[in-house]
Amino acid sequence: MIKKEMIAMLLAGGQGSRLGVLTQKVAKPAVSFGGKYRIIDFPLSNCINSGVDTVGVLTQYQPLRLNTHIGIGIPWDLDRNVGGVTILPPYERSKGSDWYTGTANAIFQNLEYMETYNPDYVLILSGDHIYKMDYEVMLEYHKANNADVTIAAMPVPLEEVSRFGILITDDSNRVTEFEEKPANPRSNLASMGIYIFSWKVLKEALVKLQDVPGCDFGKHIIPYCHELGKKIYAYEYNGYWKDVGTLSSYWEANMELIDIIPEFNLYEEYWKIYTKSDIIPPQYIAADAKVERSIIGEGSEIYGEVRGSVIGAGVIIEKGAVVTDSIVMRGSVVGEGSRLYKAIVAEDVTIGKGVEIGVGDYADSKYDPKVYQSDLATIGEHSVIPDGVKIGKNTAVSGVTAAEDYPDGFLAGGDYIMKAGGVR
Repeated sequence: MIKKEMIAMLLAGGQGSRLGVLTQKVAKPAVSFGGKYRIIDFPLSNCINSGVDTVGVLTQYQPLRLNTHIGIGIPWDLDRNVGGVTILPPYERSKGSDWYTGTANAIFQNLEYMETYNPDYVLILSGDHIYKMDYEVMLEYHKANNADVTIAAMPVPLEEVSRFGILITDDSNRVTEFEEKPANPRSNLASMGIYIFSWKVLKEALVKLQDVPGCDFGKHIIPYCHELGKKIYAYEYNGYWKDVGTLSSYWEANMELIDIIPEFNLYEEYWKIYTKSDIIPPQYIAADAKVERSIIGEGSEIYGEVRGSVIGAGVIIEKGAVVTDSIVMRGSVVGEGSRLYKAIVAEDVTIGKGVEIGVGDYADSKYDPKVYQSDLATIGEHSVIPDGVKIGKNTAVSGVTAAEDYPDGFLAGGDYIMKAGGVR
């Protein structure tokens, strides 16, 4: 029997609906980040940097690009004969087929995969967080406490507490109570959704709760282990960690990369972030182009101005175009004389000439107020924006649009256009 001390199970099947048009055709972990990477690169890189060489990636929603990106794991040195990276989609069984209905249900459906490696410990990760963490240090902490479950946790501002599972601990950091998204919190120590379980404890809990609808770690597995008196400890993490689950947090995390002293540093030699790199030419910046405090991806051609922005690979910014405080993902084109301010432009978008995006006044979203609630203008992938139109703040555009889709040439703040090539 193969024996691994610790294996990782990486949950990467979520739809990421709070990212709006950015995740209409792609799973959230496969969304571009930082001009070069995809979100899933961060937990995968953390695994190999921490010496965890066996990773099961659980996929479900729109998995094609994610599967293509991961491949056999070569960029992360996870192309192993024993272990390595394995894609784990839902599959049909003799008694029928089931989608993954919750985080713990997804892990339960892959018990056979985990048993193959007879692990002592199982590391549960989310595929949509930006951070660097040495899981080996967390494992040593788990062992030192003789813990059954260790939950990575960090303090969060009190106004954000209701978004998280909150831990209440004693002086030794043992968890005494667990509150899922409390309205009246007694602590601000939030679960990061990163767990180390001793294998026997995890297996017993998963089997016992297998029939619970939508079985989830925060709502079901952790409270169940707590009720049984299992030793649950909080591992307090004090580094950079960001859940890029909303448009605002996704935009902020990208913008933080270009601070003069970035809070999250991509350039450290000792903890590299690995990714699948395309074979493309170097970037080109024209003689009269202007670039200030920005990340410019490989293969991009800059003829206009880029200020405080993150530009992906193979992007073209044409002459006279000005891109400010924006994210433009790989393969997109910003036409001559166009102006972008606080925009998120997804992959392979064509923006015509003389277009203005991010102008006018803010207004509440008519499309989905829970998702769109900031100044950001968001353009979905493969969209086309015709020449000369203006797009306001807190807007969403997806698909191939034409001039007649914009009343008086203007999409007002809070409005949206969803055309063929966008929502399916």
